Amino acid sequence: MALLQISEPGQSPDPHQRRIAVGIDLGTTHSLVASVRHGTPECLPDEQGRVILPSAVRYFLDDQGRTRRQIGHDAMAAAADDPVNTIVSVKRFMGRRLADLPDAGKLPYQFDDQPGMVAVQTVAGAKSPVEVSAEILASLRQRAEDTFNDDLFGAVITVPAYFDDAQRQATKDAAQMAGLNVLRLLNEPTAAAIAYGLDNGAEGLYAIYDLGGGTFDISLLQLSRGVFEVVATGGDSALGGDDIDHALAEAALALAGLKAVTPQDKRAVLVAARTVKEKLSTDGSAHLSVKLSGGMLSEFITREQLAQLAKPLIDKSLAAVKRVLRDAKIKPDEVKGVVMVGGSTRMPAVRDAVGAFFGQTPLTDLNPDEVVALGAAIQANQLAGNNQQGELLLLDVLPLSLGLETMGGLVERIIPRNTPIPCARAQDFTTFKDGQTALAVHVVQGEREQVEHCRSLARFELRGIPPMAAGAARIRVTFQVDADGLLSVSAREQLSGVEASVVVKPSYGLSDDQVANMLREGFATAKEDMKDRALREARVDAERMLEATRTALAADGDLLSAEQRAEIDELMAQIGSRCDRGDLHALEAATQALAKGTEAFAAERMNRSIRQALSGRQVDQL
Repeated sequence: MALLQISEPGQSPDPHQRRIAVGIDLGTTHSLVASVRHGTPECLPDEQGRVILPSAVRYFLDDQGRTRRQIGHDAMAAAADDPVNTIVSVKRFMGRRLADLPDAGKLPYQFDDQPGMVAVQTVAGAKSPVEVSAEILASLRQRAEDTFNDDLFGAVITVPAYFDDAQRQATKDAAQMAGLNVLRLLNEPTAAAIAYGLDNGAEGLYAIYDLGGGTFDISLLQLSRGVFEVVATGGDSALGGDDIDHALAEAALALAGLKAVTPQDKRAVLVAARTVKEKLSTDGSAHLSVKLSGGMLSEFITREQLAQLAKPLIDKSLAAVKRVLRDAKIKPDEVKGVVMVGGSTRMPAVRDAVGAFFGQTPLTDLNPDEVVALGAAIQANQLAGNNQQGELLLLDVLPLSLGLETMGGLVERIIPRNTPIPCARAQDFTTFKDGQTALAVHVVQGEREQVEHCRSLARFELRGIPPMAAGAARIRVTFQVDADGLLSVSAREQLSGVEASVVVKPSYGLSDDQVANMLREGFATAKEDMKDRALREARVDAERMLEATRTALAADGDLLSAEQRAEIDELMAQIGSRCDRGDLHALEAATQALAKGTEAFAAERMNRSIRQALSGRQVDQL
């Protein structure tokens, strides 16, 4: 008798075969690739034994005029001499337009504001952030394949929790351009929690404070026996160590009475500022020295001076922390531990401020530069179907609510923020007018009650609805958010089965201010928004009542005497004046008055319908 070999879903039939999967931390200032080897996650080094790859790409022409590129350490070495063609911190440009980059004038680049996303002009032509990121990802993919001497099955790539749809899609596009099979986009704070949860056996409520080179994330997670549930998340996609570098560079120039005029000056002083900032994490003072076209910049900077310069930025991050705790209805002393992630958390001023806010010493057991990549590697290993003890259940959340535009320019939320993903939600809608055969579906994202204050994600139309009376059609709209936080929407008319759908692949370009302000505006304007929503809903009800009355009068107005018709016309006119005036209670009262004033008319119409139905029929036929 032959044996039949079976396997678990998603796993190889060969128990000895292992799929090679990696976790990649695509960072603003540097990037890493990690994988689980011999049951332990570890960052993979290059040929020189360096695990960190600077997130920098330089384009140049060789002696024959052919386009060449340098990636990582070689590119950074040339950044001061060739700043125009050496692109660093490209993550801050992902999914952005030129208007979304408030510090563009301080950078040495020549930007090309293309319709979808900003590009940087180089000797090799205009390079989009997706192309530059793909170069970095391809370099890390090659490093992993050289390490294992085999092709990769796939990769988990981390993104800031506060990346919007455009930024996530841009990251996924870059990975595919680099030849990577994306197993999942994973939020950076969640990746850090995975690494800490497994390495330290931690359980309870943890705050993940992630201050990297260009982005800040704060996430509140519940860790329990391999279950990682994101309770709430927040942050700022334009706040990080780069901003501290800029502040330090500007302060040093002001002390010396100098200006960075040329692109070479701007890049040189930023490189020197970053070096001094890193040195001040261990030393009490450091010498900032750099030769500029206008003279020699030479200043001694103390740790206290740096802390003072960084304080407004640190306070900005703590404001986001307060919002997340308020969302979760949690007090700082209820948090069991605070995990520090990102190279910028090495600054003593950052650690002291965070420790003082939570009333405890933050956790710094793991290397803050490596912890995100290590967590991504653990997740990649499981998604590849490799055997590992202690299965992870990963419950990430949606950072902003998703919904639809309804009559009156209002937002009907389908999936509220902080909902665990992946998820699917459906809701039924109906038509507004008699005989309506099409429905426009407008998908939006945000926390405000009005469409104009939210971000438009996509529009599509459902056509072929059978003509019916207003309110008779049943249209089910379904939202599906995958594990990467990317959305698809479908609409189906239940009686006829006609259906339409859209995968929301946004045009790149939501401004950082919009992302940072969405939640804050939602809280600040909640009371006014609710008043405005109530008024808009009352207007929709009034218009529906007016439309129904007009239709009835057109069909059976002969049932009314001249006096009765005049009374109804007067009630309808009062609704019109109340709509223009914006008085909610008066409008509701006028609508009720019209409904009551037409009750007798509605009864007469019903009697006529019954008489017509019975006309010419015998009793025994009924």
